[in-house]
Amino acid sequence: MPGIHIDVDVAWQRASAGDWMTYAADVSRRQMKGSQVHPQRRPPAPTQRLTFREMTADDLDDMAALLGDSDVMRYYPRPKDREEALAWIEWNQRLYRDNGFGLWLITLRATGEFVGDCGLTPQDVEGTTDIEIGYHVRAELQGRGYATEAAAACRDYARNVLNLDRLIAIIAPDNFPSQRVAIKLGLTLEREAATKSGSQVRVYATAL
Repeated sequence: MPGIHIDVDVAWQRASAGDWMTYAADVSRRQMKGSQVHPQRRPPAPTQRLTFREMTADDLDDMAALLGDSDVMRYYPRPKDREEALAWIEWNQRLYRDNGFGLWLITLRATGEFVGDCGLTPQDVEGTTDIEIGYHVRAELQGRGYATEAAAACRDYARNVLNLDRLIAIIAPDNFPSQRVAIKLGLTLEREAATKSGSQVRVYATAL
């Protein structure tokens, strides 16, 4: 059905140009027509410096290096090994299939260089499931605004394409850089909470 695929591409190009309202309308129209194309499988449109795409098993080397970096994973219990990095990719592939979104791989628009991942995932916090915005950026590329740029695009995608009405970020109390990013995105501290493992976290949230 090439015509439908072309239509999806046109809508995505409009979003790339900032025309989110037209993109969202095109998504809704195709859903009402019963199209077999899953429009939410289209990742967020490129930003000024970054592009998004779904992860695949071919990204294992990059993802294993990212999730195995102790600096990147300093607020996790420990870095992930290669097998766990593959499981991470497979988890996101299930999210793409089942929900139409997940953590997307992010690259530099100018060069294609791998930057990290960023996106939206369902998270259970003390019995309540919300959609969280999250990201990981390579240690050597941190401090350049990539996390904020990517997360802002995912926030806009959550509001304008997925029509979500709420977004959260689950952040370790001493992870001040991520708290600053959350605040830049319009999230505010909602409450303190505990994860299933018993770790204390701060839940930032916003209405969309």
